[in-house]
Amino acid sequence: MIIYRLSQPVLLDFVSSLYRSIALAVSLRLRHRTRHIGFFISLKHSPLCSLTLSVTRRFTMVRQHATKLAVEIISSHSGDLVAKVCGCLLQHGTLSLQEIVRFTDMMGSNVKNCLFVLIQHNCVQAFSTPRKGSSDKTMTQYMAIFDNIINRMRFSKFLSIVKGDLGPEAEALFEGLLQNGRLTFEQLVERSISKEQHMDQAMRENHQSELRACFNNLVRWHYVEQCPRPEPFIDPDSEDQLKPTKRRGAMTVEQPPSIEQQAFEAATLAASERFSEISESSVESAEDGTGNHSSATGHKRKHETSQSDLDPVVSVTEKFWRANFEKLLYCLKTKICAENVRSRLGVDAGVVFEAIMEANTEQKVKDVIVSATLDRILDQLRDKPAGISMTLDHVRTILDELHCKQSTEKLEAIYSLDLNETLEACQNDEIEALVKARYGDQGYKIFRLLSTRGQLIETDRIAEFTFVEKKEAHQMLYRLWKDEYIESKKIQSQGSRDTANIFLWRLDRKAFSKTVIDDIFHAALNLTEKISQLVEKQHKILEDDMIKKLIQKKTILQLSLLKLDDSLLLFHDFSNYT
Repeated sequence: MIIYRLSQPVLLDFVSSLYRSIALAVSLRLRHRTRHIGFFISLKHSPLCSLTLSVTRRFTMVRQHATKLAVEIISSHSGDLVAKVCGCLLQHGTLSLQEIVRFTDMMGSNVKNCLFVLIQHNCVQAFSTPRKGSSDKTMTQYMAIFDNIINRMRFSKFLSIVKGDLGPEAEALFEGLLQNGRLTFEQLVERSISKEQHMDQAMRENHQSELRACFNNLVRWHYVEQCPRPEPFIDPDSEDQLKPTKRRGAMTVEQPPSIEQQAFEAATLAASERFSEISESSVESAEDGTGNHSSATGHKRKHETSQSDLDPVVSVTEKFWRANFEKLLYCLKTKICAENVRSRLGVDAGVVFEAIMEANTEQKVKDVIVSATLDRILDQLRDKPAGISMTLDHVRTILDELHCKQSTEKLEAIYSLDLNETLEACQNDEIEALVKARYGDQGYKIFRLLSTRGQLIETDRIAEFTFVEKKEAHQMLYRLWKDEYIESKKIQSQGSRDTANIFLWRLDRKAFSKTVIDDIFHAALNLTEKISQLVEKQHKILEDDMIKKLIQKKTILQLSLLKLDDSLLLFHDFSNYT
């Protein structure tokens, strides 16, 4: 048995989410193909209970590839030092400033500057907790926001959404937030004015008024939101500790929200505050120069580092704004699913599907049930060129085709749509294309059979259903199993004279989705690294012909990465398996 020793922050983060008075002994068995590794963690003090968790080694690999991809993205955008601090937080979890300095072996001032950059670009959230041994002192901790880092690959998609809905003026304003992470409205005004030349006072006032109207449109459509609280205070001891309960003779521990989840909830503003529009007084303060400007516009915002004794946090006296990734991802989800519905059920069905998604008031990416009243659906259809001519009976027929469930609330008809069927159809298209490209027609037939049946099937039956030779079918099944695309089970058949081993095969969608996510993260990492290499070569080469060839190669790789990101959205951002 191999004994692994985990770092103290990782153990503290793991233990803090469980019942504090219980000492744990955790036994994990990690599987990778045919090899098994014993993995044991023991904590001192009296063990009152033990938990046994079964985790595949594939999960560890997914985390490694995803972490490397996030670090590579930060490195290409902000440099190696910032990427080093980001990688430290992704690897070790939530840390204090002193712990980051110890793990990275960097100077404290450099770590602070890196944290400033990460906070500025919404990649790190700070929060404070009581300092151990002192009731009146606090300690600032930092946690990396992995999803926000991955979203940096999708800026071009986000800009396309805003441009399509609100026009090029809103796109230019929104681009400033994507480039700078978070800005005040006064800084956005100054940034826009600095790009214009030869503007007199009347033109400036008119331009500022247009910017305010454009910005309020972004807020009204929820593409822009006010930044969360910069450093919420979290007191883990104030939470009611959940006592272990017996259920069917076994002791179980219901885990309270982790300290990171509590920090996110405490930092999130109320909807009325997140999406409050800008008044005319804000424009006047920018015009008079009374707004607090901490950066020069036209460039990425830099923070002052003179306060060497303070932890890096964002000012609480200014109102900062940022892009609302939740809304943007919801729009991408609507677009991808609507295209699938359009290909399966027709153009009108795709239009009605989009109307339901847009009429849904709770627009959250992970939600699989969306609901909207019939009146709101019809209002959305009237705003679409393809939906103006639809009659009420035709709309209701399409709602039935989409398997919408109807209910009544306050004399209004409400239609609920389950997105699981559409998401699975989208995922199946991606999976089948991947399997066919990697394993050919025979692998595609076998995989499709196991996917549609969803149960254990023996080798002979698989060969019979797919019209594949038994020997070739067994070899292909072994390849799929070796790559962790399918699962296998061996049973013994009792005959009249001797026993024989029979192999049964099946597809576990949840386990397989983790395998696909691993492959997608790995492929995205390879593409990102290759793009970074081409950028470095481009800076060293002086010949115009060679530079053009490198630009063409980089463009092809970037388009491939954007296409691969569609698969990442389906299996990581939209799926509940992660």
